[in-house]
Amino acid sequence: MLFHHIELLALGVTIGICCWPYLKNIRYCDIKYDANERGGRVYRVFIIEDDRDICQSVEKKLAVWDIECKGVENFRSVTAEFAAFDPHMVLIDITLPFFNGYHWCEEIRKISSVPIIFISSAAESMNVVMAMNMGADDFISKPFDMNVLVAKIQALLRRTYDFSSRVPLLEHRGAVLNMGDGSLSYNGEKTELTKNEFRILLTLLENKGKTVSREKLMDALWQSDSFVDENTLNVNVNRLRKKLDALGLDSFIATKFGTGYIIQ
Repeated sequence: MLFHHIELLALGVTIGICCWPYLKNIRYCDIKYDANERGGRVYRVFIIEDDRDICQSVEKKLAVWDIECKGVENFRSVTAEFAAFDPHMVLIDITLPFFNGYHWCEEIRKISSVPIIFISSAAESMNVVMAMNMGADDFISKPFDMNVLVAKIQALLRRTYDFSSRVPLLEHRGAVLNMGDGSLSYNGEKTELTKNEFRILLTLLENKGKTVSREKLMDALWQSDSFVDENTLNVNVNRLRKKLDALGLDSFIATKFGTGYIIQ
């Protein structure tokens, strides 16, 4: 038995000596998990922060984990940019141009339930409580450890999306169509759509910039109604337009006479 162990040890030493010229040239690299290792899912994080250095640092760090980031560009239309990017999570500061983070947190909560993390140097207990009451999921005080931020983001993404599905949104000119409950939001106001109104608006938004024929819209209504004719389409378009006007979306749907309708 002793001789057996000695032989194995000698064999190991011999292999090590023979392979050393090759092993010493191996470079150690950082381990990076790509989207394929998460089942093809690429997460998106929307950053509402006016400090560009912080935005770029967070973007660079999260890119290592294949998390796509986008910083807000126009601080007057945060909700519209949020809906257009359709993120899985939001990072938001309290002190921002024009409107503070509490305001935008409340506006986002009207149309979405995505996780929201506040990142702010104003970490007094009153601000933390206010953020949570507005719908935030977590609060991280500045300056923060980037590794801690990444860990919190990953944990919250896992808890949110491993057991539930995210409701998609369609946005155009500030109007946000919620595909989950069939509602339409604009400038903080929300209105409920009937199933026919929803199908008409959805079809037009999916083809924005293009004229949609009346026949195509009637085909869309056939999916929810047992009988659809020209009058059915006219009635539903008129009702939808009234709801759009009430939200402040005048002339949102234009008529192409003899052809159909278009959303520019």
